[in-house]
Order: sequence, then structure tokens, then C-alpha cells
Amino acid sequence: MNLELITSPALTGLTHGFFTRKGGASSGIYSGLNCGGGSQDQADAVAMNRARAASALGLAPEALVTIHQVHSAEVAVIDAPLEGDKPKADALVTNTPGVALAILTADCEPVLFADPDAGVIGAAHAGWRGAIDGVLEATLDAMEGLGANRANISAVIGPTISQAAYEVGPEFFERFMDEDPGYDRFFVGGDGDRVHFDLPAFGLHRLREAGVGAAQWTRHCTYGDPDRFYSFRRSVHHKEADYGRLISAIRL
Repeated sequence: MNLELITSPALTGLTHGFFTRKGGASSGIYSGLNCGGGSQDQADAVAMNRARAASALGLAPEALVTIHQVHSAEVAVIDAPLEGDKPKADALVTNTPGVALAILTADCEPVLFADPDAGVIGAAHAGWRGAIDGVLEATLDAMEGLGANRANISAVIGPTISQAAYEVGPEFFERFMDEDPGYDRFFVGGDGDRVHFDLPAFGLHRLREAGVGAAQWTRHCTYGDPDRFYSFRRSVHHKEADYGRLISAIRL
């Protein structure tokens, strides 16, 4: 089966894609293109999946750069394929051709950035913690450090969990209210004291407030489409032992 890449017109001219789970070598609960080395999937299958993704981007496997994601606002500046331990960060930026910046997700937001005129790209993993702590803004700052102009940057949020599937408790809601009472607009009521959080709308808000030139969401929900996407939350609801990770990448 061929790999499936979701692309965005906002990133036209740049090789990029939000890969779905289709076309991979993994089986069982990981069936498909599981690229998560932190999962309990067979290491050989994960390596094969990553090699397939790299090939789809026209690169060797070692040129597909990922990081040790920790739900932070840290950004790694990449100027060559990584060797040895991966830096702990949740975003990457580069102005080096021939290197693909890649993010792994399973409900969190994968965000791809580009200022094609400056030849600078970025990729970020933005769960609710990273988003509220500023990982998207930090990515823009780091891109400007490499010569980008944020007014010329396009940012695209890929498949992520939608508001209908993202039920949270009162402590979660209070964390956002402590940050800014205006954030209540990203929540709608649920059962009892539960509410539903709109993660992609929050990501778009943070990007636009930061002055990015264009911000879009592909409007794909990871939770609601098990044939195409892995979902951490769905795996919990189904009482599965683990879950696969989707890969999203961009290169110059």
C-alpha cells in the first residue's frame, strides 16, 4: 500500500506532508506507518516506516530529523542530520537544504512552518502544555533568528484531536482561566463538570496573535478516523496497551 500524505496549499513549493498511518510495515495495534521509536512496536518495523517516510520526501533515512519530545517550549536549531542522543525539545528549525524536520504526534498538533523567501522552515509538536507555554511563538522566534520574517511565514496545523473528542476536567479549564479568562471561548460544556477543549482553534489563535503571515488547520481529527490516524485518547478509551505515532515533516 502506498503512503498517504496530507499536504497544504499554504506550503506549495515545499516538500512536506502530514503522513497518515497508511502504507506502513507495522501490525497489530500499530498497524500501518508507526514512526514512534518510543512505542513498544518492533524496532525494525519502526525503522522501515521511517525509511519509507524519508523516501517519500526524497531523502535518506538519516536526513529525517526528529527530537526527544517532552511537551516543552524548547526549540532545536538543526544544521545537519543528528547523531547520538536527540535533544529534548518540541520544535525544530533549519535553513539547511536536504534536511527534513519531523514531528511525531497522536492527538497533539503537528505544525509545519515555512518562509520560502528566506529559505527557513520549522516544525513543532504542540499539545495543550506546549501551546500554552509558548512553543509556537518560540518556533517563530527561532526561525527569525535564522533570517525569516514572521509576516512571511505560513503555519499549518495538521491532523489533531478535534473539540468534539477532547473532553477535559475542571482543573484543565482552570489552568487556562488562570492564564487568560478570555480563553473560555475555546471551551464548550460537556457532561457534569466536564468541558470540551478546542486545541486546533487555540493553536490558530496563538499563531495569529504572534503575527504569523498565515495560519491554517487541515481540519482532520485524529480521534474520529481510526483507519487513517493514530490517537492516544482513542487507545485509552479502547483499553489498548499502547498506540502508534504519526509523522509530519517538511524540507527545503
